[in-house]
Amino acid sequence: MPQSSALMGFVHRRRRGAELFLLVLALIVGVGAYAAVGIGVEEEVPADLFGYGAWLAGLIIGAHIVIRFVAPYADPVLLPVVAALNGLGLAVIHRIDLAREAQGRFHEFAQQQLTWMTLGVVLFVITLLVIRDHRVLQRFTYTSGLAAIVLLLLPLLPGIGRTVYGARIWIRLGPFSFQPGEVAKVMLVIAIAGYLVLHRDALALAGRRVLFVDLPRGRDLGPILVMWLVSLGILVFQRDLGSSLLFFGLFLIMLYVATERPGWLVVGALLFAGGAALAYFLFGHVRERFDIWLNPFDFYDSGESFQPVEAKFGLGWGGLIGRGFGNGDPNRVPFAESDFILASVGEELGLTALIAVLMMYGLIVERALRTALICRDAFGKLVATGLGSAIALQVFVVAGGVTGLIPITGLTTPFLAYGGSSLIANWVIIALLLRISDQARRPLPTVSDDTAAFSDDATQVVRLGGGGLT
Repeated sequence: MPQSSALMGFVHRRRRGAELFLLVLALIVGVGAYAAVGIGVEEEVPADLFGYGAWLAGLIIGAHIVIRFVAPYADPVLLPVVAALNGLGLAVIHRIDLAREAQGRFHEFAQQQLTWMTLGVVLFVITLLVIRDHRVLQRFTYTSGLAAIVLLLLPLLPGIGRTVYGARIWIRLGPFSFQPGEVAKVMLVIAIAGYLVLHRDALALAGRRVLFVDLPRGRDLGPILVMWLVSLGILVFQRDLGSSLLFFGLFLIMLYVATERPGWLVVGALLFAGGAALAYFLFGHVRERFDIWLNPFDFYDSGESFQPVEAKFGLGWGGLIGRGFGNGDPNRVPFAESDFILASVGEELGLTALIAVLMMYGLIVERALRTALICRDAFGKLVATGLGSAIALQVFVVAGGVTGLIPITGLTTPFLAYGGSSLIANWVIIALLLRISDQARRPLPTVSDDTAAFSDDATQVVRLGGGGLT
């Protein structure tokens, strides 16, 4: 092992064989679940099982081959976990389609989701082919920030903006509808990471000390106040509690990681609490959402809390090991294929499968944070942290809303739930994480003992020392 590699203790094995083995297991999960749906609902193996399995395998193995050639040192766990989640989600959506077909309501959400998955994998491949070094994205810090703002404002424009079930977060262009906030999430991570790399030193300076916590200086509160106002604007004008929580939480996590100052968490928590209280007393739709969350059964007869109450009934009916595909009634819950797909999984596959799904999301977040730890540049560290945190926050608010821990937010479960915008954006997120991990795991150039001619990357690694961002 080269001297610089030994110094940092990095593992430089490519591990593509391990990735391929895990992908086979992931395909067994996806295709097996699809077959189990056919057997459980129609008492026969689906007639299109071979074609479906071949298409799914072609997509996943194709992505694996591209990684072998353009990102050979990338993390070997991310793609298999995502493939398993996506395959399981397709099977559950197909199950709900069959249930509604039996009631005379014909939908092809599973077929549409497979189309969106295909487009997501294509963009995944394009991202890996076009972005050969994640550090070039730092050049587009302010461009990405501007793009994120424009995307968030698009649903408010007359003509193309659409209000769907109370939230104005969609745009429609001809026959296509799209949720621009999903793309804005990625743009925002890049913009915040680039900004924090440039201004970290100023933001890390301590101000007044209160109860053993060094609060930030008043003059440095500008960025967090701007992000707070943006989040409140999303909540007020778009009526989207989920995106408001996601964007503000994402910025706060990245700010804390960059500065290592707990004071920012204190300021962020106070701003969040104040904003939530202000929104509750000033805006009726926010107050209604909180009242339904606190007393769901009081609004059941009127239909306002039908979704969360039926979701809880379904989770209780599923128990520990579930009723099995075809033996539950997940279609009783509106949007069982999208917002409440976790309730569908819990009803027919049980708490055990639901915990397994949450553990897979935990693996994605863990691999993202591991990538951030070993990354050799501050920008890559923050981007990996931000992307992993975005997935973690999204899963938390969705699972919290389904189980009653927090109010319902309207976000979709990454890779599992029906939704083209979310699925495509999250496949791009995985591509960026793989690109950063490939750069981080690559062996450093060999240097001689007498010259110690470290490359730029090696010098930055030594400067990073214990894993900080300085």
